[in-house]
Amino acid sequence: MRKIKRSTGVALAFLIYVSVTAAYLLPRNTEVSQTEKILTVAGSYVIVFLLWLVLRKKEQMRERRKKDEQSIHFKK
Repeated sequence: MRKIKRSTGVALAFLIYVSVTAAYLLPRNTEVSQTEKILTVAGSYVIVFLLWLVLRKKEQMRERRKKDEQSIHFKK
């Protein structure tokens, strides 16, 4: 079985959290307009997507650095 990468797992957890919170709390909130509710959820999804991109980039850099270290050790 394939292991889920940390970037995907964390982003997926936040995505589920944002979705459940929005589904539970936003319909009950009558103080803000529908447009504001939609923008809030959309903004949250954008933040989760950006988090996923940053974490993925960090994983790629870590893997590249690890690969470079291994190639240096093999050359010695």
